[in-house]
Amino acid sequence: MRILLTADPEIPVPPEQYGGIERIIGALASHYRKAAHQVGLAAHPDSRAEVDSFFAWPGARSRRVVDLVRNTRALHLAIKSFRPEIVHSFSRIFYLAPHLGSGLPKIMSYQRAPTRRTVRMAVRLAGSRLAFTGCSEHICRQGRGGGGRWHAIHNFVDVDRYTFQPSVARNAPLVFLSRIERIKGAHTAIEVAKRSGRRLLIAGNHTGEGEAGAYWRSVILPELGKNGIEYVGPVGDREKNQLLGSALALVVPVEWDEPFGIVFAESLACGTPVISTPRGALPEIVRHGIDGFLDSATAGLCRAVEQLGRIRRRDCRQRAEEAFSGQVIVRKYLELYAALIS
Repeated sequence: MRILLTADPEIPVPPEQYGGIERIIGALASHYRKAAHQVGLAAHPDSRAEVDSFFAWPGARSRRVVDLVRNTRALHLAIKSFRPEIVHSFSRIFYLAPHLGSGLPKIMSYQRAPTRRTVRMAVRLAGSRLAFTGCSEHICRQGRGGGGRWHAIHNFVDVDRYTFQPSVARNAPLVFLSRIERIKGAHTAIEVAKRSGRRLLIAGNHTGEGEAGAYWRSVILPELGKNGIEYVGPVGDREKNQLLGSALALVVPVEWDEPFGIVFAESLACGTPVISTPRGALPEIVRHGIDGFLDSATAGLCRAVEQLGRIRRRDCRQRAEEAFSGQVIVRKYLELYAALIS
């Protein structure tokens, strides 16, 4: 197949640091080429993904009107040049506008809740030649209100890059790994660790600006260096593998409807159970009592820490391999491509 992938223009593919979906798009391109498919990519000019044809976006911002127009034209030219059998967009659906009414098979993938009005208009123009995917069934349920054919295809991790740790020390710490803002629940993770008498390592980016900056200064910073609560800063892939693998559990008690949350799959790939809340896509990732625990109350999250001995780390790794590995997700996408092309 000749497959043209698109990413938003803000972050290179793959990303140098933060950028979950850009990392996945780069991995998709690699998997497809290994399977003898030809791959084109429209993305940030600094992208380093190995593809057969690369098309740099001329516009740097996906929400700026002038850049929307420039990138829409750029994608039109890329399609004329590469002549794909299918276009798989992880970028703005507006870029597809000139081709929505054509016979070219197209997939629009969402990492966030879509706008139903936009979906409805796209379906009206494209009909059966456009399919939608969401990174979770949670996202698909919201999208189906606008019509169209929706397929839940989860994000994935390269499980071979994560070292399975069959056991950890009895005094192993809990780990919080995410952006440090209120909706990710770092303050609840701190409270759970303190009540449970466990060390907590906090990793991730924080900002000094706005509401998130105030949250860091007033809620998180005063807790650091006391009661076993420690901030280790942002971590790269190697540090993340070590941090998650040596943890008793990943504790990220989100306070919003998480669209997916790649860190949860990364934790399972290390064999590390997850403690979180049953919001958004979490019930699709974590099987309560098997891969970890989901609870909306702080008291329940503390009980989960006490019950971690019930969780078999091998089951966590197996969950990642069977549900969130590159091989599994790539096969699902390729099957969808073939169905649209036929």
